[in-house]
Amino acid sequence: MGLRTTISERQRRLGLELKRLRESAGLSAADAAARIGMGRAQLSQIETAKTTILTDRLLALCETYGCTNKPYVETLVTLSESTGKSWWSAYKNRIGPGALDLAELESTATALRCHESLFVPGLLQTEEYTRAILGSAKPAYGSIDDAVGFRMDRQRILTSDTAPTVHAVIHEAALHMRFGGSRVMRAQLLHLIELAQLPHVSVQVFPFEAGVYAAYTGNFLHSTPAVEELGTVLLEHPIASLHLSEPHHLAEYESLFDALTEHALAPVDAQAAPASHEAKDSLALIQHLLYTL
Repeated sequence: MGLRTTISERQRRLGLELKRLRESAGLSAADAAARIGMGRAQLSQIETAKTTILTDRLLALCETYGCTNKPYVETLVTLSESTGKSWWSAYKNRIGPGALDLAELESTATALRCHESLFVPGLLQTEEYTRAILGSAKPAYGSIDDAVGFRMDRQRILTSDTAPTVHAVIHEAALHMRFGGSRVMRAQLLHLIELAQLPHVSVQVFPFEAGVYAAYTGNFLHSTPAVEELGTVLLEHPIASLHLSEPHHLAEYESLFDALTEHALAPVDAQAAPASHEAKDSLALIQHLLYTL
């Protein structure tokens, strides 16, 4: 079997986890490979995600490394055996590989936490809002219609039987932007209120008066699967996205998000009794902005 020319984030993460286990066990690649009857070069190619690994050999490596965390090992097997194919496969060569990785990452998440400072998060966007913000960009792959369609299809996880919890902290600045004009923005704000009524979706606004804290955290998405240590923090950049998975990075961004939620206004709760809105909260701010549009 030839070496991969394109490596997905899932494949890269599997290789990285196996390398971490080996290093934690204090074994060199040559020693670890020899213990399961594999060549050092082949193990190096597995750890760099250039080639696949058979399930029995993956289990043998985990045993060699002394890994007894059954859910963790089972998830590694799932990562290895997955074809990576689902609804997003139809967008291959029409959407960039980073976006495909994002869709696959979201599909395995049990919790998604994100912070955005200038845009409404993609999972919470209306089609017109998406088209307005992508319309001026020249897509590297496919067309604007492909990019918009892909983002709308991503949103199907919000109403799926296995929908993750979604918690978004959106800076007030993003809600003042007039992408597509007042009509589009008004519809987008109303859409936020509607989505926040889903039991697994929470929307908080980070107000201007809360200070500069949010500016220091930057925009990020923290995706957490059933096995929390296999979570990922995604930092999107114009050229390439950065995936963070070191335990200390995950812990740091968990703390950052907790601080954001603490400084942000109370979540949107359209079902709450009027008296509960006496204090300024996210819903009150969004309703005020709606009045100005």
